Amino acid sequence: MNKKLLIIGILTVLTKATYAETIFVSLEKDNAVAVVNPISGTLLKTVPVGKRPRGIALSHDNKLLYVATSNDNTIKIFDSETLNEIGQLPSDSDPITFALAQTGNTMYATNDKENLVTVIDLETKKVTNRIKVGVEPEGITVSPDNKWIISASETSNKVHWIDSKTQEVVENTAVEARPRFVTFTNDSQQLWVSSEIGRTITVLDANSKKVIKEIKFESKDAADVDVKPVGIAIDKNRNRAYVALGRANKIVVINAQTFEIEKYLPVGSRVWNLAFSPDQKRLYTANGLSDNLSIIDLETLTVTKSVDVGKSPWGIVLKP
Repeated sequence: MNKKLLIIGILTVLTKATYAETIFVSLEKDNAVAVVNPISGTLLKTVPVGKRPRGIALSHDNKLLYVATSNDNTIKIFDSETLNEIGQLPSDSDPITFALAQTGNTMYATNDKENLVTVIDLETKKVTNRIKVGVEPEGITVSPDNKWIISASETSNKVHWIDSKTQEVVENTAVEARPRFVTFTNDSQQLWVSSEIGRTITVLDANSKKVIKEIKFESKDAADVDVKPVGIAIDKNRNRAYVALGRANKIVVINAQTFEIEKYLPVGSRVWNLAFSPDQKRLYTANGLSDNLSIIDLETLTVTKSVDVGKSPWGIVLKP
C-alpha cells in the first residue's frame, strides 16, 4: 500500500475513534435536537424534530433516538445516525418524559395532563396499558434490575412504585414539594428523588421504600433562593452524585456514600438535565436559559468548556 494512503487511513481510524461520542440535546424553543461533538466541544448541527421536545433517550442498541415532542402529543423515533424520522409512538396527550424497560420492548411515558403512565409496545407501536398515578407526573425511571417503574407526581408530591410484572402501583411514598426527577443507583438498591420546590434530594431504600436520607439545600444568602434541584446523575460505583440546581446555575457534588455535599460547580443558567461520558470522566449539563451545554471534568471537578447549542436545552443523552 502507498505510504501516504496508509497514513491517511490510520489518521481516519484515529479520528473516528477520537470523535466516537455524540451528544443529543432537546431544544424546547427551537423545536429541534442539537448534535454536539463532546470531545472537540463543538455544535455539529441542529435538526428539527417537532413541537416542544423535552424527554430524549436512545434505544439499548443505540440505533434509535426517541424524542418526546410534547406539543405534538407523540414520541418520535429517529435513526440515530441519519436523524431521519422513521416512526412515531402513541403516547396520549403532552408526553414529557419516558423510560425504557431494561429488557424487552417496552416504554413507559408520563402524561402530565392525563395523570397517567402510558405503557407502549415498541415493536407494535401500540399502547398496551395506562396506569393511573398522581397529579402531573413527570419524572420516570426503571430500576436496573427491571423490578420497579417509578413515576413522580409533581402536584401530589409522591413517588409511585409500579411493579413491572403486574404494571400496578403497589406503594406510594410522600416526598418534598414538586418532585421532578427520579433515578436508581446502579445496584438498584437506592432511589434518588429531586424535589424542586422542596429544595431537597430524598434517598429511599428500594427494598423497604423508607427514607434513608434527606439532603436539604438551605438558603444561606440571596443567591441561594433560586436553588431548585432537578436532574440527577449517580456514578456506577455510587461514589458521587451530581445534581442540577436549576435557577441557582450550579451543579452540586454529593458524596453518595455519606450524603455530604462536597462542592458546588457554577455552570450555565437554569441547568436542567445531566449525562455522563461513557467512561464517566466527564459530565455534560443542559442549561435552559443560557442556551448552552457545560462540559465538566470530573477528575478535577472543573468546567472546561461551554458550547452554544440553541434555544432552551432541556434533555440530554450521549451516544458512545
